[in-house]
Amino acid sequence: MKTNYEIRYAAHPEDAKSYDTKRIRRDFLIEKVFSANEVNMVYSMYDRMVVGGAMPVGEVLKLEAIDPLKAPFFLTRREMGIYNVGGPGVVKAGDAVFELNYKEALYLGSGDREVTFESKDEKNPAKFYFNSLTAHRNYPDKKVTKADAGVAEMGSLEGSNHRNINKMLVNQVLPTCQLQMGMTELKPGSVWNTMPAHVHSRRMEAYFYFEIPEDQAICHFMGEVDETRHVWMKGDQAVLSPEWSIHSAAATHNYTFIWGMGGENLDYGDQDFSLITDLK
Repeated sequence: MKTNYEIRYAAHPEDAKSYDTKRIRRDFLIEKVFSANEVNMVYSMYDRMVVGGAMPVGEVLKLEAIDPLKAPFFLTRREMGIYNVGGPGVVKAGDAVFELNYKEALYLGSGDREVTFESKDEKNPAKFYFNSLTAHRNYPDKKVTKADAGVAEMGSLEGSNHRNINKMLVNQVLPTCQLQMGMTELKPGSVWNTMPAHVHSRRMEAYFYFEIPEDQAICHFMGEVDETRHVWMKGDQAVLSPEWSIHSAAATHNYTFIWGMGGENLDYGDQDFSLITDLK
């Protein structure tokens, strides 16, 4: 196995206005989330969220405490949310064993223990996508499925945004320190998410897009309301969204995405909306 990580620094919105396409993609887009028998991570200075992925293919992969953490274990001072977006897999955390199927999620609380990832079938490997944030205390580990989620059906086909928002690793379902994660599934014929766009300066956010055909693409929108930018993305890629930025997307096909947040509060409804006609 191999662990790869990089550090991403935070940007001031005044500076980000001058970024060209290459710089925007370098600072915000996470192109390689999954590689066979690798654990890939981005350590972000946006609320110190770690965004990563593990794809075990015939090997057991260990979640290593990367150097920026300066800790004996990855979860020593951190909590973590994991989604399986591949074949059936197993996550072990200390003595606990959790089987995760497609679109099932797992919350791991802080504490000194080893975490490993493995697939049940190397021909159909699991793909574990994860977000991690600092934690001030330990909360119990818990597996969460869509059946446990708070589901909000939003939008309409006429508005091209008919979707189900599955609130899974959120404080209405289980206690967390600051991590909030969920999964939004767009219905066939709908391509817009999170429109009207909103900002929550109390929390940053990361988006992971999947379930989109290989010959299709997602256009993620970010930036301030009056200074927007776009990032073209493929499936199985993630993007960092600063607390000062909108986060929205449209695509050439319907898709699913996982959202993860961390920061000042746990209030999912804490959103400052902007009018669609105010976007520039």
